[in-house]
Amino acid sequence: MVKGAHKGEGLGNQFLHHIRECDAICEVIRDFKDENIIHVDGSIDPDRDKETINLELTYADLQIIEKRLDKLSKDAKSGNKDLILQKELFEKAKKHLDAGRGLRDMPMSGQEKIILKGLGLLTLKPIIYVINKAGGNLIKNEGLRAAGGDGKTLALDIKQEEEIAALPEEEQAEYINELGLEQSGLDRLVRASYGLLGLITFFTTGPDETRAWTVKSGSKAPQAAGVIHTDFEKGFIRAEVIPFENFIEYGGEVRAREKGLIRTEGKDYIVKDGDICHFLFSK
Repeated sequence: MVKGAHKGEGLGNQFLHHIRECDAICEVIRDFKDENIIHVDGSIDPDRDKETINLELTYADLQIIEKRLDKLSKDAKSGNKDLILQKELFEKAKKHLDAGRGLRDMPMSGQEKIILKGLGLLTLKPIIYVINKAGGNLIKNEGLRAAGGDGKTLALDIKQEEEIAALPEEEQAEYINELGLEQSGLDRLVRASYGLLGLITFFTTGPDETRAWTVKSGSKAPQAAGVIHTDFEKGFIRAEVIPFENFIEYGGEVRAREKGLIRTEGKDYIVKDGDICHFLFSK
């Protein structure tokens, strides 16, 4: 956790550069007491820590917006309508940031989003706040006062997650069940991240291997096939699809096919999360 918020200096320019390359931000916030782990501010306050980091991100975005706005203010004097509209957009963004608010909750058109997204602005990226309640010693009971509206919040016992990860893979499920959990915190975080980014997973399976593939939610079958290989999308003919639940229930493709549970889908089929797909294409 950094201390202070002086125009991006606290987080460091190199660190901020790495964040700009990401599609989303996962901000881990301490919410537990442990005398052996010293907090830089001398006390535990998740809301304060969240606001400190977010202020750093806001200042970093302001630097970019102000620099771009300075140039646009000069160029827009030519009367170019596109430049004038961009200048108005950046003025709106600056006003929003000056108020201490992230750009992710600023109302804007699709075209405005495209313009701003090209700048790698940090407060425009979707965000998950992970409350670290290590050891189960949670102070705020899941709560971040200021978390509502600008991101998802997920409370994890990271110490417990370390214990789960240290176990052999075959013992992890049993331990998770003993803890009274449906899934590990890591799995919950992965699911939350996929939801935040609008992603789903489909599978391909065969005699040699089973693989998972990630696509944007709402992708059609040819687009999903293209994730595997561009030739699959170009020559797409059809997809044979088995819902994951049916595949598991009947122990694989053979029994599922015997039960008539394999569907044939065309180019307009929207791939569902968990679909097991076999793509047919022409070379």
